Amino acid sequence: MNWNIKPVDSADLDALFALVEQFATSFPPNREAFTSGVDHLLADDSAWLRVAEYNGEIVGYCLGFDHFTFYANGRVAWVEEIMVIEKLRGMGIGRALMEHFEQWANARSARLVALATRRAASFYAALGYEESATYFRKLL
Repeated sequence: MNWNIKPVDSADLDALFALVEQFATSFPPNREAFTSGVDHLLADDSAWLRVAEYNGEIVGYCLGFDHFTFYANGRVAWVEEIMVIEKLRGMGIGRALMEHFEQWANARSARLVALATRRAASFYAALGYEESATYFRKLL
């Protein structure tokens, strides 16, 4: 294992933005919005943002949140974004990002972890996730 999951620091921002540029499909990435977003996320106790580092290079990230709900009688956690560069997929980096997020969610007493995916259903099924709902969205 030559990879490490760690909190984001200022030295990671260029590499993290490059990953966001590869991942984004709905909106073109904007560096100013990204920088402002990172500042808000790092100050938000309900947000979890980590990067995966492989041989000193940032190669993946995960962004998630937790919040209170009525349907689960407490907190739930939501994976908003997770990405590992294509050439390193299948090495356990995405699994490690998810495991770290699940540990954080569990420590905050979340009742479940949920996410939406279009392309990675088999990855999440292999981690023990099950299909639960259909995802809808409306652009504003």
